[in-house]
Amino acid sequence: MIDLLKKTLLTGIGAVALTKEKIEEVAKEFVEKGKISEQEGKVLVEDLLVRSEESRLEFQKQVEETVESVMKKMDLAKQSEVDALRDELEEIRNSLKDTE
Repeated sequence: MIDLLKKTLLTGIGAVALTKEKIEEVAKEFVEKGKISEQEGKVLVEDLLVRSEESRLEFQKQVEETVESVMKKMDLAKQSEVDALRDELEEIRNSLKDTE
C-alpha cells in the first residue's frame, strides 16, 4: 500500500514540485482517513522528501546540461572565459605601461 501511495504521489504531483509541506499534508490526510498508520506516514514523508530532492537535483542537472549545450551551439563564451581574457588583457596593459 505504501509503495503504491509513493508511486501515485510522485507521478500525480510530480516529484520536482513536491514541497515538504505538501508531502506532510498528504501523509497526514492518509493517516486521518486510516489508510496508513502514523509510523507509516512518517516513513512515507521521509521517503518522499528524499525522492523529491533526488528528482529536483536530476531536473536541475538536466536543465544545466541543456543550457550548456545551447550555449555551445550559440558559440557563447562562459563567464570564466571572459574573466580569464580580462585578466590576460590587464596583464598585457600593465606590461606595456612598464615598457613606456
